[in-house]
Amino acid sequence: MPSYRQLFLQHIGQTSPSPLLFEVVKAEGSFLFGPEGQNYLDLISGVCVSNTGHANPSVIQAIREQSEAYLHLMVYGEIIQSPQVKYASLLASLLPPQLSSVFFVNSGSEAVEGALKLARKYTGRSEIIYFRNAYHGSTMGALSVQGADTYRDPFRPLMPGTVMAGFNDLQSLELINDNTAAVIVEPVQAEAGIISPVNGFLRSLRERCTQKNSLLIFDEIQTGFGRTGSLFAFQKYEVIPDILLLAKALGGGMPLGAFISSSDIMSSLSFNPILGHITTFGGHPVCCAAGMASLKVLTENNLADEAERKGELFKKYLTNDLIQEIRGEGLLLAVKIKRKDMVLPLVFKAPDHGLLLDSFLFCDDSFRISPPLTISDDEIILACQRIDSLIESVSREN
Repeated sequence: MPSYRQLFLQHIGQTSPSPLLFEVVKAEGSFLFGPEGQNYLDLISGVCVSNTGHANPSVIQAIREQSEAYLHLMVYGEIIQSPQVKYASLLASLLPPQLSSVFFVNSGSEAVEGALKLARKYTGRSEIIYFRNAYHGSTMGALSVQGADTYRDPFRPLMPGTVMAGFNDLQSLELINDNTAAVIVEPVQAEAGIISPVNGFLRSLRERCTQKNSLLIFDEIQTGFGRTGSLFAFQKYEVIPDILLLAKALGGGMPLGAFISSSDIMSSLSFNPILGHITTFGGHPVCCAAGMASLKVLTENNLADEAERKGELFKKYLTNDLIQEIRGEGLLLAVKIKRKDMVLPLVFKAPDHGLLLDSFLFCDDSFRISPPLTISDDEIILACQRIDSLIESVSREN
């Protein structure tokens, strides 16, 4: 009988020549468990998905209750499904009044695609501005606004009418002109290695978009739901976008995405033609129920506020001499290693030390720390001890 590892390599489409290849049979809280009882501290949380921890009891209960009521009924937006209505209403209550209309989809990439269509339809313009080292997903439209040619070049030609600017480069804002439908930006760049905005960059970006009647799209797919120390990163910087993109933690561990805007802007997808953007499974009732339960756990337990303090604990206890810098906000951190040749070995050797780590697409000298926001102080200290042991081991071998 072939092992799961053999079947994985034989039948699962691969994304790299060297996957981590460790098996998980259970996940709970901040830990993943292997078939022989091994435990791994999850310092990725599915890339900012499991913000309220694995197998959160409230989320599991919501999934159970909704799955017993009904699963998929009809393509999104045609009939009233209470999980969608309740979740959209809860989100709107936590957002500024101009972000009141929620369009649920299946994923972050699909949220990006919908937002790009919405911006072009509403403004009647064609140009989209994006930023160097930005990541917005892997579908063709999303890839067209990804800020690195390494991933774009093999799939050209891409969507026309896109222009790259420099993040934190105020001069780049001059690229926004009367033909610009929208500017899409991560308030904190994630795959670039956790790069925060400086010198009022987001505020200046907002002002320029308003001046040119261009829509401002904030991609909060990684930064949302408490990850950076506020419920959404735009709240920390006091800059409100015209369109907000959410996914990952939006579904509480289930697949769910959304683009959110004003009713005026969103309504442009409903005519000329009707069904201007449609999805079969977007806003799946079980996913919406799970996401709503997760968001309630997050807000009722002040997990966003706690993320700031817990991030500081990682900075306090990660003191290995080979660590050059720890960047980031809340529990979205990048650990820069003095020897960048060690970064990938650290990621691949991490399971041997009871850890799950990850690298960045556009930053080769750092690894990511983005654990569940429910991680305890003791688990943070344990994680730092394991990271120190891992760094020492890899430094000896390399």
